[in-house]
Formats: sequence, structure tokens, C-alpha cells
Amino acid sequence: MTSPTSDEERRPQSVDVPLLHIGAAPEATTGGCGDSCGCGDREGGQGRDYGLDPLDCGLDPGLAELLQDAGLDPVQVEDVAHLAVEEDLAHGVDVTTVATIAEDARATADFTAREAGTVAGLRVAEAVLSVVCSDELEVERHAEDGDRVAQGQLLLTVRARTRDLLTAERSALNLLCRLSGIATATRAWTDALAGTDARVRDTRKTTPGLRALEKYAVRCGGGVNHRFALSDAALIKDNHVIAAGGVVQAFKQVRDALRESGAGDLPIEVEVDRLDQIEPVLGEGAELLLLDNFSPELTAEAVALVAGRAKLESSGRLTLDNARAYAETGVDYLAVGALTHSSPILDIGLDLREDAAEAEGQDAGRDGGGR
Repeated sequence: MTSPTSDEERRPQSVDVPLLHIGAAPEATTGGCGDSCGCGDREGGQGRDYGLDPLDCGLDPGLAELLQDAGLDPVQVEDVAHLAVEEDLAHGVDVTTVATIAEDARATADFTAREAGTVAGLRVAEAVLSVVCSDELEVERHAEDGDRVAQGQLLLTVRARTRDLLTAERSALNLLCRLSGIATATRAWTDALAGTDARVRDTRKTTPGLRALEKYAVRCGGGVNHRFALSDAALIKDNHVIAAGGVVQAFKQVRDALRESGAGDLPIEVEVDRLDQIEPVLGEGAELLLLDNFSPELTAEAVALVAGRAKLESSGRLTLDNARAYAETGVDYLAVGALTHSSPILDIGLDLREDAAEAEGQDAGRDGGGR
């Protein structure tokens, strides 16, 4: 088993994902799961158009461009940053910091990994700092999203007004630790599948409002994204099958409805929970099957039965311990909702440099920093 070693291989590849400004209503949608989605490419799709320039935000232009290059919408990231900070301040001020820190005091602080893992969300943390800092913010980058980092490794050094750093600290860390935890968990699955053709991918079991960021973290860990929204692709699950009267009936209804609406190129994934359901839906043209709660042995039978006529995704019963057994059957994807709904955070801390903070605080006191 091998795993990526170079920084370039560890970092996520930019993908064409929908850019959504929070609160904006879409004028038109054709869907799309991104270049790394297993649903397949669709020719001629125009994607979402919200009439917004993703670089038209209050963030530093260079930071906004980095976010966009990573497949994130800078406007959305800025919105998330504002929401996080506003939630922390509750229309007030950081009373502890205001009481203990001189107004003009400046400090240098380091984001440091307190445990080993894969980092994600460094530029998001910068965005949080940037919306709080009322004075110039200086940033020195020591790591990139997607990097494997060691315990004690320096990730980011920032210099700004001390009050601003402390006020933004928890909001920045909440996002950075959360996203890095998802990337770290995904990396463990990616490593477990190394040497096979199977890829681990996420689901829509994400934190409301943070889906784009959490799916980005999955990419940082080497995983791929499934659909971003219900309109991006059709996924026929057990309740749809029951309502339609059978898996074949459900597939036909979805296929015909999409064709009639002019969205016939949208991918359709069909969940099956028995081997005898496979051949009938293949006969109707299904190109992606979700094998629900199949054992590795049944999965191998399904792979042999399909014989390359459709992509196959395993779901349910999956753990890191049995991931490779499933991958070696020949399935294309392992669907793991736990990547986004159950991953523990990666412990990252923000620490002021005591010598610099003390010196700057003393200087601020001599200069009448309480003004």
C-alpha cells in the first residue's frame, strides 16, 4: 500500500463546483456534482448563474482568488465568516479582551497543529481574521490545505491588533479544526484504499450552511464529492422505490421526467438492496448503482454480474477495517456519510508569542494605548 508523499499530491485539485451566495435565489440550474463526482460528465451544462461575481467581496483580492482557485466561493466564505463572528459577539464586544488588552497593542500569533493529521481550511481561517481585523493583517503561510502535518507543526503566523486576534480566535479555530478533522478522516479512508481503483466519497450528511466547505475538506483528504444538492443528480432510494411501486418503475419515472423537463443529461443513481434488482434496472439503462448494505461477498457477485456496464457504489456496513475488502471487489466508490457527520476535529491551537505580545503591550501602554 502506498500513499501520496509530495505536497502537490496531498493538496486538493480544483473542481468546478456550484458557487452559491448565501441567501441568493438561483435564476437557473442545470446541476452538477463537480469534476470529481462519479455521476459523470455532462456536455453543454451551463451550471448555476446567480449573477454574482465571486471576487466581489470584502476580502483581500489575493485571498479571494486563492479561495476561488480551491473551488470555493469567496462571497460565501465571507458570509460564513461574518455569521461565525456575529454569533460569537451577539451584537456586543469581547468584554474580556477589551478589559485586558490595550487598544493599540499588536501581537504575533501562530496557528499550530497539536496533533498529526491533514489540514484544511487555512484560507477560511484567514477570512475570519480578515473580517474582524480593523487594522492591517499580516499573514505568513507555512502549510497548505491538503498537507499532512505533524504534531507541533506551524501552520500559519498572523500579525494584527491583539484585540482583533483574540476576538477572531475561536471562530477561526472552530472552522479550521472542523474542516481539518474531515480532511484527516478522509485521508485515512484514502490511504486504506490505496492501490485499488475505488474512491471514497461523501454524502449530503453535512452541517447546514457549511456543505461547500465540508465537501472541500473531503477533497483535501483525497476523497471525491457526490452531489451538492438535490437538483444536481437523481438518487433513487428505498422510499422512492416504495412510493413508485418498484425499483424499475422508480427509475423509469425519474428518467422520463428528466427527459421531459429537458434535464435528460442529469445522472441517475439507483439504490438496490438485492442482486435480483440489478439486471432489470441495467436493462432500462441505469449507469450508476448504489449497493445498499451488501456484504463484501455479495458485492463481488454484483461486480461480476454488472461486468463493467455501470458504475457501482457501496453504502452501509462500511468501516475502515473492511474498506479494503470492499474496494478489492472492484466497486468504483465507497459512500461514507461519516466523513462529514461524525469526524472528530483536528486539534489546532492559536498562541500569541509571549515575548512579542508583552513588548507590544508595554509599548502601547507607554504610548497611551488606552485611547
